[in-house]
Amino acid sequence: MKAAVITFPGSNCDRDLAVAFEAAGAQVTRVWHKDVALPEGVDIVGIPGGFSFGDYLRCGAIAANSPICRGVIEHANRGGYVLGICNGFQVLTETRLLPGALMRNAGLKFICKPVGLRVETVDSDFTAGYTTGEEITVPVAHHDGNYQATPEVIEELRGEGRIAFTYTANPNGAVADIAGILSANKRVLGMMPHPERVVDEAHGGTDGKRLFAGLVDALTTA
Repeated sequence: MKAAVITFPGSNCDRDLAVAFEAAGAQVTRVWHKDVALPEGVDIVGIPGGFSFGDYLRCGAIAANSPICRGVIEHANRGGYVLGICNGFQVLTETRLLPGALMRNAGLKFICKPVGLRVETVDSDFTAGYTTGEEITVPVAHHDGNYQATPEVIEELRGEGRIAFTYTANPNGAVADIAGILSANKRVLGMMPHPERVVDEAHGGTDGKRLFAGLVDALTTA
C-alpha cells in the first residue's frame, strides 16, 4: 500500500504521520506543497497537523490553494483515500472535500491534552478496526478545533453515518461533540485529534494504531 504525506511550511506532524503509516506496513513518499502532482500509484494521501503557512488568513486556507492540493482534490474525486489530521482537517474543509468549518475553540485557548473519543461508526476502512461505541484516548493539540456546520449538514452527517468520532467530554465547543467526519463515499476522513501520536507504547497509548493498521489492511487486500 502506497501513502503520500504532504508537507507545508509550518507542518510539524508530517514525520509523525509518515512513521505511523510505515509502522502499519505502508510504503511512504514525502511530498512538498509546491509539487504539482502526487506520486504514481498512491492509495492514500495524509495531510498532517501543524500550522501551515502560520495559520494566516484562516487555518488551512492558504495550504488548500497550494499546487499539490489540486492533485489531492483530483485523487479524492477519483475515489482515492485521504486522511487529514488537525490542520489537515482544516485543509480538507477549505478544499470542500469535507463540509463545515473549524472555528476558534470556545474557550479561546490552545488545547493540548489527551481526550476521550467515542467511535460512532465502523462502516469505513478508517474505523473498521474499532467497535461501534468504543471509547479510546487520543491527544489533541489545537486552537481552532471547534467544528461547526449548519443543522442540515449535521443531520446529513448523522443520517449517512458519516460522523466517525465524537468527544466524550467536549474540549472545544464543537457542534454535536464532533471530533471527526467522513466524506459521502467514506474515503476521506478529517479529524482534529492526533491518532499518529498514539501508535506506540512509548507514546503512552496505542489507540491510534488500529486506525492505520486497519486502513493499510483494507487497501492491501482490496
